Amino acid sequence: MGSADAVRSPAFRYEQFVPWDKMDFEKGPKNSIYPQYCIAKGNLIHDIGTIEKQVAGVQISMAAHITASYNSIYSVPRSGINVSEGTWGGHIIEFNDVFKTVLETGDHGAFNSWGRDRYWRPNRRIIDSIVAARPGIELLDVIDPIIIRNNRFQCDHGWDIDLDDGSSHYEIYNNLCLSGGLKLREGYQRIVKNNILYNNTFHPHVWLKNSRDVFKNNLVMSPYAPIGMANWGHEIDSNFFFSEEGLKKAQSLKQDEHSKFGNPDFVDAKAGNFQVKANSAALETGFKNFPMVFGVTKPALKKIAESPVLSSMPMLSEEKGMQINWLGANLKNVETLGERSAAGIHDNNGALLLNLTEASLADKSGLKPGDVIIKLGNNAIKSVNDLLKAYQSIKWTGHAKAIIVRNQGEQIIEILFK
Repeated sequence: MGSADAVRSPAFRYEQFVPWDKMDFEKGPKNSIYPQYCIAKGNLIHDIGTIEKQVAGVQISMAAHITASYNSIYSVPRSGINVSEGTWGGHIIEFNDVFKTVLETGDHGAFNSWGRDRYWRPNRRIIDSIVAARPGIELLDVIDPIIIRNNRFQCDHGWDIDLDDGSSHYEIYNNLCLSGGLKLREGYQRIVKNNILYNNTFHPHVWLKNSRDVFKNNLVMSPYAPIGMANWGHEIDSNFFFSEEGLKKAQSLKQDEHSKFGNPDFVDAKAGNFQVKANSAALETGFKNFPMVFGVTKPALKKIAESPVLSSMPMLSEEKGMQINWLGANLKNVETLGERSAAGIHDNNGALLLNLTEASLADKSGLKPGDVIIKLGNNAIKSVNDLLKAYQSIKWTGHAKAIIVRNQGEQIIEILFK
């Protein structure tokens, strides 16, 4: 971890930002008071975070060109490997075995990153306007790409790989993701190729305009789980799905024109060998086998290190929750970790607005797709049924204040009933 004195235009809280007229637009750090070219290799790290839960087996913050390789990290309350922000990139995360993660927290991953660099704001429209006005600002801090390759990740309580809050300039390839899938929230220039997403899928969330993101040559077990995707990056294609349903749903989103589906023909998935056989149809999409070598290599450590339990979970499918129409808006319960993460809430309480009719009461009240209603009048809203019950009890008043979550923060708005 380096010194904040090396960071240009730093902001130290989630809701605080440096004003545009005071922004430093120089590239990179201000000085050299930060670690560079350090190596964390061959470590056995487990059962950490017994008191403080916001920990990681490997934590990288305000640093450059850090290598974390051949580490076995497991039984942790939060992430196994965490990159706090983009300053200043160049890291290599490789051949690590990271599992039993996010055991005591939520909305996180076996590998987790935040961006929150100079350009970033919680409101995506503001980000789009900032980058349009100042092209290149998104890479002023993360100078060199952060490489995640040849790792085995498993997270049953979040994502195997979770790039959050503007994480940018990543190259992610040759990773075996065993249960949580791979999530890319808004950011720029993430190149994701040749990964295996077993027992889960790809989670693209709220991408930005002209993000230059790429997702190709990956093996994907279940249908994509997009949230708030008005923009789809540079290229999503030549992937291999385990089912025709997954391929068709991707193509219905106008992606994956050249992708295929079928049985990937793993050599021996039960024993942990997820390489595909020589006659596998997956090879036709450009997928290439990579070594199934992860974690510590020192014999004394290998002897005592645990390995992830391989799940026999059947193929996942998209959640299909009940929907209601209320005041011209379609809403559903918050049901998935992806929906929680996209909204910035910590549990499944609330009614999630999917879409609305123009000029409807919901529209006139200022509601927007992606809003989560958590209170109406004096009534806490944990589900769409709670919303209907609360509405029935107070609709005679003609209007009521509501608390919603939007852009990862609570807002109070007036809901019109007539």
